[in-house]
Amino acid sequence: MWKNTEEKFGLISKLFHWLSAVTVFSMFGVGFWMVDLTYYSQWYKTAPHWHESVGVLLFIVTILRLIWRLISFQPKAIASHSLQVKQASKIAHIGLYLLLFVLMSSGFLMSSADGRSIEVFNWFSVGGLGDLLENQEDLAGLVHEYSAYILITLSLLHGAAAVKHHLIDKDETLSRMLK
Repeated sequence: MWKNTEEKFGLISKLFHWLSAVTVFSMFGVGFWMVDLTYYSQWYKTAPHWHESVGVLLFIVTILRLIWRLISFQPKAIASHSLQVKQASKIAHIGLYLLLFVLMSSGFLMSSADGRSIEVFNWFSVGGLGDLLENQEDLAGLVHEYSAYILITLSLLHGAAAVKHHLIDKDETLSRMLK
């Protein structure tokens, strides 16, 4: 039940997957909303604080998720999937992880360019690296913005592919992550 089997993902993998998915889509929505906040908004300081805090926690969860993926048994690919589908799935998953790390790293570089630490919900601090590059905050901001759009697009394609497998191919792709 907790661990993966040859046929499906266990509860730990499912929790990592769905927690990450909900967090990524929520963070995208909040980030999209935050860019229009003005200095006079009551959320001007609170929203970025929460966004940064959740981003750091998502980074920790993603590291734990990768460790879990490395030490746990992975379900076999579904036999009816073609070689191209299996390769596309592998590439998409690698892309999702890479984009997550690009997004989180650029967010960290943007938020800590002034040398300040990131206070994670006032529970603990993550020390900033300071200004490593000229215009670091702006460059990291651009990388953060575009990687967020690419991550959301790839995540939507990932979800659409799972639904396609469920409704059209009638295979177990989606149900292995739901049941």
